[in-house]
This record gives sequence, C-alpha cells and structure tokens, in this order.
Amino acid sequence: MVYMPQFDDTQTNVKLKKLHESEEERLMQILAPKYGIEYINLFATPINSEILKLIPETTARRTEIALFATNGETLLVAVRNPKNPEIMLVLNPLIETGKHIQMFLTTQSSMEHAWEQYDDMEISHAKKQGILDVDPERIKEFAHSIHSHLDVAEKIAQINIERNAHQTSLLIAVIFGGALALNASDIHIEPEAVVVRIRYRIDGILWDVCSFDKSVSTHIVSRLKLLAGVKLNVRREAQDGRFTFNIGTREIEIRTSVIPGAYGESLVMRLLDPSASSFNIEYLGMNARMHEIMLEELKRPNGTILTTGPTGSGKTTALYAFLVSIHTPAIKIITLEDPVEYKLPGIVQTQVNSEYTFERGLRTILRQDPDVILVGEIRDREVADTTISAALTGHLVFSTLHTNNAAGAIPRLIHFGIDPRTIGSACNIILGQRLVRKLCDVCKVERALTIEEQKLLHRIFEQPIAIHSVFESKGCDACDGSGYKGRTGVFEAIQIDAHVVEAIINDPRESTILAAAKHQNIPTMQQDGLMKVLGGITTLDEVSRVLDLYHLE
Repeated sequence: MVYMPQFDDTQTNVKLKKLHESEEERLMQILAPKYGIEYINLFATPINSEILKLIPETTARRTEIALFATNGETLLVAVRNPKNPEIMLVLNPLIETGKHIQMFLTTQSSMEHAWEQYDDMEISHAKKQGILDVDPERIKEFAHSIHSHLDVAEKIAQINIERNAHQTSLLIAVIFGGALALNASDIHIEPEAVVVRIRYRIDGILWDVCSFDKSVSTHIVSRLKLLAGVKLNVRREAQDGRFTFNIGTREIEIRTSVIPGAYGESLVMRLLDPSASSFNIEYLGMNARMHEIMLEELKRPNGTILTTGPTGSGKTTALYAFLVSIHTPAIKIITLEDPVEYKLPGIVQTQVNSEYTFERGLRTILRQDPDVILVGEIRDREVADTTISAALTGHLVFSTLHTNNAAGAIPRLIHFGIDPRTIGSACNIILGQRLVRKLCDVCKVERALTIEEQKLLHRIFEQPIAIHSVFESKGCDACDGSGYKGRTGVFEAIQIDAHVVEAIINDPRESTILAAAKHQNIPTMQQDGLMKVLGGITTLDEVSRVLDLYHLE
C-alpha cells in the first residue's frame, strides 16, 4: 500500500476564519452609528447569565439576539440585525413588565460567545457531585466513524465551519469519541501563541490531532472545567477534578488536571475505562523465568513485593494483576491509592485525600484486619516505615517506588531511613518495569540484523545469538500509520535471598546488589526487551526509546 503525504490545512482555515471575523467586526463598527446604536464586543464584556436566560436559547438563536446585562431598569441586548421585526416581538413581553431596552450591534462570533453561556447554565444545573452524563449516543457515533487521528481533525474542522448551535458540545463529543476509538490514554489541550493544540497519548506516544482557534478552545476548556467540578474563575492556579460518562455499559472516568501557562490554561485528561482493563498476570508480558518466579512469590503469606519504574510504566496494572491472581473469599485485601484508578470487585479500595493521607490511611488499614495490603506509592519515611512494619507483622504488602530499576529501590529505602537489616527481612522481591509498544501484526516487516546490532545483542546477552533477523515497523490503516498497536511490559526482578541480604547490609550500591543477584538467572530489563525484539514483538528502536542499551554497568 502506498501512503500519500497528508496535508493539514487547519492553520489556513484558522487564519481565514480570523480574517473573516476581523472584517465583520470592522463592518459592524461602521454600521452601528448608521443604525443609531453602539457597537459592542461581547468577548470583552461580562455576560450576566441570569439576564441572558430571560430569553430562551432557541428564540435567541432564531432572532440573533442576546440579553447580556442590566443597567437599573434597562436591559442591554446585543443584536446582529436591528431591522429584524421579530426582535421587538420577543422583547415586548419584557417591556410590558416595565423594562427599558438598549440595543447594541455585535458580530456573529460575539453572539456565539454569548450563546455558549446557555450550555454552561444547562451543565451547571445537571451537574451532580462532579459527575455529568454527556450525550453517549453522539460520542458513540463519532467513535464508530473515526479510524485515525486525521479523521478527528477532519470532523472538528467540519464542525467549526458549520458553526452548529451546539458547537462546543459537538467538539467535545468528537474529542472524546476520537480518544475512545483510538484507545488514547490521555487528551492534552495545550495553548500556544496563536492556536491551541490538541494531542492524544496513544500507546505511550503523543500524537498531534489538530489545532483550534483560541476563541473556540476557551469555550471547550471552560466547559471541561465545569464538567470536572473545578472553579471557572480560577485561572492562575493548578486544579484537579474528575467526571464520568457512560457509553452503553461502559463507565468512562475522566481525571482532569488544569495548570496555568504563558498562553492560557493547559488541560490534560486521563481516560480510565475499567471495562477495558483485563488484570491478568498472563497478559503482563513476563518472560517464562519471571512468570515462574512471580507465581511462587505470590504464594507467600507475608513480606513486601515492590514494583519500580517511572510514571506510566505499568506499575499499577501489574499490582492489580497480582491482587486479582491471589484474591479469594478467604482473604481480605485493602488498597490505599491516589487515586483509585480501576475498581476491583471483592476488594476494599480506599483513596487518599488531604485528611486521609498515605501515612494515616495505612495505620487505619492495619486496624481493619487485612491479609493483603496495597499501598499505591511509598513517598516518604513515614509510609516506608509503616509499610515495612506491616510486612514484618504477618501481612503481604504490595507497593511501588519511583526508581530507575529494581536495584535502585534498596538505596532509596535506605535514604528514607529504613535499616538495611530490616529491608532484608521485610522484602520478598523487587521488580523493575517499563512499557514498550508492540509491532502491528498486520504490517510488520522482517529485516536482517546489522553487524553493530549483532554486537549489541552479544554484549547484552553475554553470548552469541543464533538469530540473524528481526522485525521493524512499517505503518498501515490498522495501526493508523504508526507501525505499532498496543503495549507490553519489559521486566526485571531481584529476589531478596541470603546473597542479596549480605550485599544490602555490607555494600548497598546498585552494582553490588546486581552482582549478588546474578546467580538468580533473571533476565535484566535490557535482556527482556531484546528477547521481545528477537521474538518479533517489538523493535530495537522501541526498546532503545525506553531503555539505555549502550551504557550498562
């Protein structure tokens, strides 16, 4: 299949739209004195929603008017055509109540800006505890018709051209529908000097989707802030919120983060879809040796299992899979998370907040007679102390640490003030992990290994490799041209046995710990990643993107 270059004319459309609006604004400023009224820019004028709703939205749009403020007994109304006879028919009932009318001439874009307030009022009324039902059928419709990020840009451009009465609602439906169709984990709305950029994170990589005119994006961000339950009038502080909507039997939870920036508010939405997650240890991508070890470790009644890696490396998914694999009606499992990302049936899940901190929550959990505890993250000495104590008093504890690799967890715990001798007694196993993209099975192509690549494999595996070819990405319709579809984990682990305990007590440097664990014959993350390359699961480029293959101790 031949792929033709794709040209994005979004920027051109934005420039043409801004030119049209500027011309209309100049025209209205010229016409206003001829009509004997003043010109007004509603973008620069506070709009009183209580006054606006004196006229129903459908009537306001039909007659192209907007009540926007009051001055004593005088109602201020913006119009596009003062000669429209319907205007007075609409305003007469208000005049009969003793109100006076003062008209202003305005542009179509100003009028649209005022009408957006109707949507905000409707949402505010419907909002319940930050949870709001959006139009599931509309989102589902867009999700079914979107097959690539280019489709998202095309639909958004069409909506902007048509200027539908519910433009903002449609644009948000397209954004969410596209994210669901393309299995995006995050939606980024990023303001720049002239436009606002929309990006999706798909399989860990950010993709440009389209750009919006700033006046349009302002309505979108305001609507999303309202949906998420954060303050609309706070624009210079970071805010976090969340909301949910339902698509059939699926409940999609949106976790929202808003931060101020040089060109406006930047908004990131994490899409959490519990129904899309299958927490099964078999699906994590562990090699045979790792899988065998973890099944044995999960049978132990106490101690700590730690997973390490940066944000977005699949630690939560791995821990959830471990919990699901050991869960039976005979044991009680309690989690302490920030936040609860996916709901696990039969497991008590709690979420930290400003009062219910990790430290306080963990101490409370220990009074609930649990058998197994999951602590979302060890962040400080107090949480580390309590976690280790729980492991030493008969509990099986799962938790995470932000370190680069498994061996790095030991110095990190010691930095928190944990006695090295206690680490050896309390910890069972420490995992390191990353996520790599999987090759698209439809379009991946085989190629021969280069001499340099063979040398790299020889060095990392510490022995010659008989395989002389690997696969690389190409790109097709099935993978939206990326060459990849889905992700899998690459893992390493260190079991805390007598050799490792001795190293922890005498010389807890990463290199010493790695040397002490070498006899365990567990592949390193680099080796695991290259095993997946040789197996046609991923590529050398992808493993090199997430792991350093060239600077090994």
